[in-house]
Amino acid sequence: MNTTEHVIEVTDLRRAYGGGFEAVRGITFQVGHGEIFALLGTNGAGKTSTVELLEGLARPSGGRVRVFGRDPYAERAAVRPRTGVMLQEGGFPSELTVAETARMWAGCVSGARPPGEVLERVGLSRRTGVRVKQLSGGERRRLDLALALLGDPEVLFLDEPTTGLDAEGRRETWELVRALRDAGTTVLLTTHYLEEAEDLADRLAILHRGRIAAAGTPAEVTAAQPSQISFRLPEGWFPGDLPPLAELGVSGHVVEAGVVRLRTHELQRAATRLLVWAEGAGVELRGLDVRAASLEEAFLGIARESERSERTEVTA
Repeated sequence: MNTTEHVIEVTDLRRAYGGGFEAVRGITFQVGHGEIFALLGTNGAGKTSTVELLEGLARPSGGRVRVFGRDPYAERAAVRPRTGVMLQEGGFPSELTVAETARMWAGCVSGARPPGEVLERVGLSRRTGVRVKQLSGGERRRLDLALALLGDPEVLFLDEPTTGLDAEGRRETWELVRALRDAGTTVLLTTHYLEEAEDLADRLAILHRGRIAAAGTPAEVTAAQPSQISFRLPEGWFPGDLPPLAELGVSGHVVEAGVVRLRTHELQRAATRLLVWAEGAGVELRGLDVRAASLEEAFLGIARESERSERTEVTA
């Protein structure tokens, strides 16, 4: 992957709506050529508002956005033919068949690929004669993706691409997105599925209330959160019987319903010392579970920390 060329550049981007509500509050990030970049965030975090600015659907209230070095709003005619967009809801005429919809859309796209080829790529080649209103939710998402690919885009915007798909369909879509990336397509996606972002994204940013709360590779974002060791002590043993937490390399702990949960940024050290202690003391650590932080835990931790920081700012 070559990320020396920034296909998308966002600098101090802002977007405000009527009444003074600021949905995007000064975010900065770049997306390199042939990279999958994920925007994550809770509802109302500013994901869709940001993507709409990148697509050139609105002018920013402040800051700057560039796609291929151009302003996607002011220079839309130069940028739009090189991009593909998959919206959360396509809104296609329900009475048209899949094939008719694809042909209609191809007529609006510069240099469109053969519709049948694209429909086959997303697994709809056997559903071409079916009316759109008769498709399942997952099939409609496949059709949305097919139409986004008709123009063979250099940059592909995917807004919640696997909503409504079953597990198999989600995995097939992931494989297709990876293949597009490997062929040089730059992909920016939003998703509520943290597993999807962790599996697909080369880099990601987590938005919270219009600001970027964390950014980096999935591994970098999760590494900032503590890992966890959990277990039950046998009858007659208590958390106070454990060695000092500092000796274990543990930064904190909680006890819930008899389960001890240790938090640590030094997982190997903490687990090794805990097991050595248990072996020497003849203690069985029942239900022992040792795990590194997941993107979900990082996401929830970042959201909680952001909430605490904002409450502190309000009361200061």
